[in-house]
Amino acid sequence: MPSVLFVCVHNAGRSQMAAAFLTHLAGGRIAVRSAGSAPADAVNPAVVEAMREVGIDISAEIPKVLTTDAVQTSDVVITMGCGDACPIFPGKRYEDWVLDDPAGQGVQAVRPIRDAIEARVRDLIADLM
Repeated sequence: MPSVLFVCVHNAGRSQMAAAFLTHLAGGRIAVRSAGSAPADAVNPAVVEAMREVGIDISAEIPKVLTTDAVQTSDVVITMGCGDACPIFPGKRYEDWVLDDPAGQGVQAVRPIRDAIEARVRDLIADLM
């Protein structure tokens, strides 16, 4: 089973949405994790609301700190604005998804980010399966 790690700075928005979409859409066929280089205290409420609108509840999720082990044990590492904080290991597939940061944004601004993430996750699933 392939494993994917999504990383952003706070693990409170983009990486949480990506992990939730991949978990929801892959149906247990891909191991999914997310983390942040400087995790926030909680997931962005506008992100929770935007995901609820598409039938995915992430209200119980908690931002997690990025660890070297999480990177080492993942086949694919997808970064979203975390810069050079993510360790690089040979043999891993790395992608950087350039997406607006939902931090401090309302649900109206989060929706297009959410939709862009969903489209990329669908492409990723097609590529991995």
